[in-house]
Amino acid sequence: MANPVKISAVIITFNEERHIGRCLDSVAQVADEIIVVDSFSTDKTREICNSRNVKFIQHDFEGHIEQKNYAVSCADYDHVLSLDADEALSDTLIQSIKSVKGNWRCDGYAFNRLTNYCGKWIRHSGWYPDTKTRLWVRSKGRWGGVNPHDHVEMDNGCRVCHLAGDLRHHSYLSIRDHINQINRFSEIAARAAHAKGSRAGLLADIVLNPFLTFFKKYFLKLGILDGYEGFLIAIHTAYGKFLKYIKLRELQKENRRKDY
Repeated sequence: MANPVKISAVIITFNEERHIGRCLDSVAQVADEIIVVDSFSTDKTREICNSRNVKFIQHDFEGHIEQKNYAVSCADYDHVLSLDADEALSDTLIQSIKSVKGNWRCDGYAFNRLTNYCGKWIRHSGWYPDTKTRLWVRSKGRWGGVNPHDHVEMDNGCRVCHLAGDLRHHSYLSIRDHINQINRFSEIAARAAHAKGSRAGLLADIVLNPFLTFFKKYFLKLGILDGYEGFLIAIHTAYGKFLKYIKLRELQKENRRKDY
């Protein structure tokens, strides 16, 4: 049998003291090196990383996609496992990754992400199975998308296989956490859309889009089966769409004012 491949685990952080320890402890079971790229945290993230066998690098944050691709570029090995700080590998996924290390046959590997929302694991609402490609040969893929909604894009013709087990995502500890992130992410999304020349329509984007988003999440994606938390996810997702488009509309107005 061929020698097992070596895996570099790469993680970006900013003030992740609540989550990073759990993440590092899980990837340590499959990774041959762990790289944390931190955008100058002011909490105990650095101390937690330094207490473990981690290569800790500080780098200015230029965007989620840019920061994650920079982290991948810091890896010593060609096979990379990229996680967010609030994610961790389940026991089943750890065993799956150990198996493919000794029998690597695909260009990349995807697995399901299971999200914990305010203490409850969400299995509907469009949040599960939420399949993500996070383990791949770095010469054959890279982070892409539109900030802050990044994803790994594999080259044409690449083969991506599915692994058993869940990537456990500890998303929001409280409703306040969710609302705060909606505000941050809607700002990033609006600016990214504006930079691409997108425009926000009053009826289609600001009025109808949030309503249809709620309907899709709560009814079509069976958020109703996730109980109270499913309702919160649906309403907050719709609210995030609303904020994105009203912020984009404000950017359009600012541009028009500059023109006069």
